[in-house]
Amino acid sequence: MPEIIDGNAAAKSVCEELSKKLAGISAPRRPCVAFIRVGEDPASVSYVKKKGRIAGEIGIESRLHVLPESVSQGELNDLIDSLNADDSVDAVLIQAPLPGHLSERDSFNRVRADKDVDGFSRANLGMLCQEDPRAFTACTPAGIMELLKRHGVQTAGKRAVVLGRSIIVGKPMALLLMQKGADATVSVCHSKSENLKEICSQADILIAAVGRPGTVTADMVKEGACVIDVGINRVPSAETKSGYRLVGDVDFESVAPKCSKITPVPGGVGPMTVAMLMSNTLAAYMRHLQGR
Repeated sequence: MPEIIDGNAAAKSVCEELSKKLAGISAPRRPCVAFIRVGEDPASVSYVKKKGRIAGEIGIESRLHVLPESVSQGELNDLIDSLNADDSVDAVLIQAPLPGHLSERDSFNRVRADKDVDGFSRANLGMLCQEDPRAFTACTPAGIMELLKRHGVQTAGKRAVVLGRSIIVGKPMALLLMQKGADATVSVCHSKSENLKEICSQADILIAAVGRPGTVTADMVKEGACVIDVGINRVPSAETKSGYRLVGDVDFESVAPKCSKITPVPGGVGPMTVAMLMSNTLAAYMRHLQGR
């Protein structure tokens, strides 16, 4: 049987380390992250609440700004600008998805680079591409790299395949795996890729981030591969009170027996995304204290 990579345990360790680090800092104020949520989407409400709770447990102040779903781009921009200018705020996070009439790209890019702890702005993506240490890296790819490190997964010289090309996961994930020090040989696949099964079956490390349940099946996975499942999909279930259950992009039951290591859904990558958000927030705070 494969090693199940426990994201909850890893995230708990990261947050405990951050809490200890923060406790050793003597400063006139605590770090502060500002969340912007537009509308009342239940998933967004729940996710922002979870982020605020974890921030509080570490010792990070959180401030929630809720805007109506009808808010204009100009009004959203005004709030972002005010938070950019507020020296008591170290990090600004815009909860996605935004309503269709708002531009996520423009909104992400409006956040000042040194407060963009999500790492979605062109400034931080550009610095990541240049391997500039000032870059804030998107939290899910950063969390995956931390999981690989903590579970002894070697990347140097290995074949890594990333399924998905979003700016949130796929693109930054590929860049991180290619960086000096990680040194993987990386292929990025997407909806237009040909010979997908053949490409995936060559991967020592397979990362699935396409948002479709059961995309990765056993015949796509090499014996002994490490499989990282980023997907979080709701599928109908008569066995739960909610009427649905969460599954990933990987057909876990058929794929797991072929793997050396695999992340479950839930409890794999997800918790690490929040932990790395807190890590980026503490890093932003430290830079601001030092006047950088």
